Amino acid sequence: MAEYWDPAGPNLVVRGDNLPVLRGLPDGAFTLIYLDPPFNTGRARRAERVRGVPVDPAEGGRLGFRGRGYAVTREMTLAYDDRFGDYWDFLEPRLIEAWRLLADDGTLYLHLDYREVHYAKVLLDALFGPDCFINEIIWAYDFGSRTRKRWPTKHDNILVYAKDPAGYHFDAAAVDREPYMAPGLVTPEKAALGKLPTDTWWHTIVSPTGKERTGYPTQKPVGVLRRIVQASSRPGDWVLDAFAGSGTTGAAAQELDRRFLLIDENSEALEVMQRRFAGRSVEFR
Repeated sequence: MAEYWDPAGPNLVVRGDNLPVLRGLPDGAFTLIYLDPPFNTGRARRAERVRGVPVDPAEGGRLGFRGRGYAVTREMTLAYDDRFGDYWDFLEPRLIEAWRLLADDGTLYLHLDYREVHYAKVLLDALFGPDCFINEIIWAYDFGSRTRKRWPTKHDNILVYAKDPAGYHFDAAAVDREPYMAPGLVTPEKAALGKLPTDTWWHTIVSPTGKERTGYPTQKPVGVLRRIVQASSRPGDWVLDAFAGSGTTGAAAQELDRRFLLIDENSEALEVMQRRFAGRSVEFR
């Protein structure tokens, strides 16, 4: 991959397993990495309560980033559900590569849901270091099927980690503002300007009949990715999405004058992205 990925070259979409592609990219190449992996739905669970504990590498624990060991944390977390081990065995090496590929001022956004986010938070704390955790963003929406047996699940979770918690890029002024929920409680000037978003984002999903719809089943709204790209990258920076799907990250990045590299091995995803980026400066490999 490093042989033909040129940071001075065009925006790029690569078809294939993302792990070998990621391993072929140079260290520190991306200011922003967004990962939207499969959510691992429909897993059986065992009623076992466990608690992760730190590991001293001198005692034989696995050596993690920043010299921390995380073997026991990982093993005890996985003990809750043996099928989660398969999922994390898939996701963990890709997160390790994401850490390596982040620039010194870079940020990782990991998009999950309630099924995996609590496991991922513990394990990312071990991989990156707990001081590298910046936010858990709740993306809340109100669309789709309902249930009368419990509170309907209408949100996703996005974990935000920095490569360097003392020096990551974040530009709140670049983010599109949103309306106040109670505009009568602020001055007319503030109401007209709008407020900066918090860690709870109210944004509808892509409508099945909307113009934005590409037909890809897990398509994310441009508005959600636009906010991420605005805050955590600058014009000209490279943005990476290793589970590209419909290509929304690339669409937001291109709109905001960022460079992007998208990876996906799904033929349907590649077909959607070819249609979406037709006539634009994007190379497919």
